[in-house]
Amino acid sequence: MNAPVTARVQREDFDLNAEVATLSSGRTDIGAVVTFSGLCRDEAGALAALELEHYPGMAEAEIARICHEATNRFSLQAVTAIHRYGRIVPGENIVLVVAASRHRQAAFDGANFIMDFLKTSAPFWKKEHLGDGTSGGWVSAKDADDSARDRWSKT
Repeated sequence: MNAPVTARVQREDFDLNAEVATLSSGRTDIGAVVTFSGLCRDEAGALAALELEHYPGMAEAEIARICHEATNRFSLQAVTAIHRYGRIVPGENIVLVVAASRHRQAAFDGANFIMDFLKTSAPFWKKEHLGDGTSGGWVSAKDADDSARDRWSKT
């Protein structure tokens, strides 16, 4: 049986508790639910907002592909992954991953796997808007994100 996967890209905020409730409602096969919520940081007061752009259609497809790979690899019972786009100010949600499994370790591993691949494979771009009204430019990919993703090829 294929585990249900929800993959969304949306402008509006999400409700972590509502998403967990939807994913787990009526499911007696789930023994663990792990959530990760990524928030916009203020970068020590320098950042006014992040502007996230995505490749519509392709972003959703890539998130779904990553989630399906995680469900197969870690025997997850269900997954929800939501990534926001648009202007996001410090303290607001950017991304949510909910991984459900029979046992906790699979849920933890699945959520980590999904985030490591979302950071490096999903077609999103981030532009910084600084507190002084100027643009900080586009955020470059980080070597640490690639290293986190690459560790999965060794396991």
